Amino acid sequence: MTRRVLLVAHPTREEAQRLAEGVVDRLHEADIEVALMPAEAEASGLARRPGVVLADPDRPADGCELVCVLGGDGTILRGAELARGSGAPLLGVNLGHVGFLAETEREDLQMTVDHIVERRYHVEERMTLQVRASVNGDRVIESWALNEVTVEKASRERMLEVTVGIDGRPLSTWGCDGVVMATPTGSTAYAFSAGGPVVWPDVEAMLLVPISAHALFARPLVVGPQSQLTVQVVPDTDGAGVLWSDGRRAVELPPGAVIEVCRSDEPVRLARLSQSPFTDRLVAKFDLSIHGWRGSARLELAQRDAAAQARPQA
Repeated sequence: MTRRVLLVAHPTREEAQRLAEGVVDRLHEADIEVALMPAEAEASGLARRPGVVLADPDRPADGCELVCVLGGDGTILRGAELARGSGAPLLGVNLGHVGFLAETEREDLQMTVDHIVERRYHVEERMTLQVRASVNGDRVIESWALNEVTVEKASRERMLEVTVGIDGRPLSTWGCDGVVMATPTGSTAYAFSAGGPVVWPDVEAMLLVPISAHALFARPLVVGPQSQLTVQVVPDTDGAGVLWSDGRRAVELPPGAVIEVCRSDEPVRLARLSQSPFTDRLVAKFDLSIHGWRGSARLELAQRDAAAQARPQA
């Protein structure tokens, strides 16, 4: 059976398109087909390159063993959208800045492709969120998110009035810029910028983080994976809101809109090339200073081993 990989590259970056050509050629040498979205294949000039097939726009990752993404976190989130429902794991190569969702960096691309060819990777699952929004009982959107769902004010000059509830019970009403509801994976993204805690990815939980709330009780909250978070845009107010899923899919929210967020039954699968601990990823991605660390010899040895594993091996 022919092996196939869906390749997703940043559509407007010349570097991403140039690197995509090399990935296509290397996988073709290994008798692996590369599926591309039709519009991207034409725009990049790869549509007629040997080894390239056009993906079904409705089910682009069907039949693919892996989704390889070249870009930053935004492109990787787009790759997660394309992979959803297929079961194909996602492998990101960072061409952006932090690239927290990426597994490797641009300088490791050749090695990364070798791992794909040899199937030398393991897969971990990350929980996602399911979100539903309704107005006067009528559903206006049902979506999902890997990182976060946010309810934000629509106008810069107006505050958003929301009432927050957990597990069907009201918690508090805030005047705020918005509310972030995040997964552990998203705890290092928007929720982190809003003052939320970093949650290790193997912890099953959801975060609720107010954005610039004018209230005495407006601290970040961490709840269990079976909880349901509810945000209601307070009726009879002038402030409208906007619902965002992963900062990519948006819908307007009038006063009275009700947003319900819970754990999704469908996780995102990420391909990993190393067994390095999450602590090392935090240190590397955020360039944290560890000067002065004086662990035991055993711990220092474990750290060196983890650092060696953090990069793909040839």
